[in-house]
Amino acid sequence: MLAITGATGKTGSKLTELLMAKGQAVRVIGRDAGTLKAFTAKGAEAAVGDMADRLFLTKAFTGAEAVFALIPPNFVVADFRAYQQRIGESIVAAIQGSGVKYVVDLSSQGAHLPDRTGPIKGLHDQEERLNKLEGVNALHLRPTYFMENLLMNISMIRKMNIMGSAVRGDVKFAMIATKDIAAYAAERLVRRDFTGKSVADLLGERDLSLDEAAGIIGKKLQKPDLTYVAFPYEDAEKGMVAMGLTPDLSRLYIEMSKALNDGLFAVNIPRTKENTTPTTFEIFADLFATAYHASDPGSSKVA
Repeated sequence: MLAITGATGKTGSKLTELLMAKGQAVRVIGRDAGTLKAFTAKGAEAAVGDMADRLFLTKAFTGAEAVFALIPPNFVVADFRAYQQRIGESIVAAIQGSGVKYVVDLSSQGAHLPDRTGPIKGLHDQEERLNKLEGVNALHLRPTYFMENLLMNISMIRKMNIMGSAVRGDVKFAMIATKDIAAYAAERLVRRDFTGKSVADLLGERDLSLDEAAGIIGKKLQKPDLTYVAFPYEDAEKGMVAMGLTPDLSRLYIEMSKALNDGLFAVNIPRTKENTTPTTFEIFADLFATAYHASDPGSSKVA
């Protein structure tokens, strides 16, 4: 039995599908039984509850040979770092209480840094907590920037024919498709071939800038004039609040953007066969185009 937190998220859902396709027994963990039906209908076991509830999470982990552990995103909590700490400590307590010996932890590039990284600071702290567990083999996955993060630009493209964020357009950094993270995590969960505490960098297929990303997406959308705009930090922060993010989380995202701009992480990391993943940005651009056209009920275009 493999226990999966975040089973309905970008990475967790793909991971769960892969594991079930491999014939693995899977227990999916979430707050809403309805969102887990896609997996329980195919034979997965569901554990429904709040990850902050240590007794619930301990029961959900009990009997599992390995756990895929992550701190799910939460865009509405007033204090995001306090939320990360609460969930992170609950995960660690549940691992201790359940006797799980293998944990694949979804962390991030930049988690080696103790500060100046916005929400990634919470993942640094979680790695530290897990590293203190005795008798537990923990593998920290440190993927880079999710290509899927760029999907939030769809509305902006429709309204303004631009893509944009607080990250500079000329900075080259690593980007990865979440399906590649899921594929790597699935293999390691099945094999359980890691011991002690270890780290795996996952850097995508290549580094590229957001200017280059906009060019590729623009070509796929038949919008050759699509450009990327780097917004001033203050304007970007206000924009995120207007989109519905809390002021606290918006501030943290700006801090993370500054770290990317300053080259603190995900930049100029030596590539190896092990840390380079297969999905190209061009393949992702096909998925972006599909999502773009699907978001327009009046469009008859095929991506």
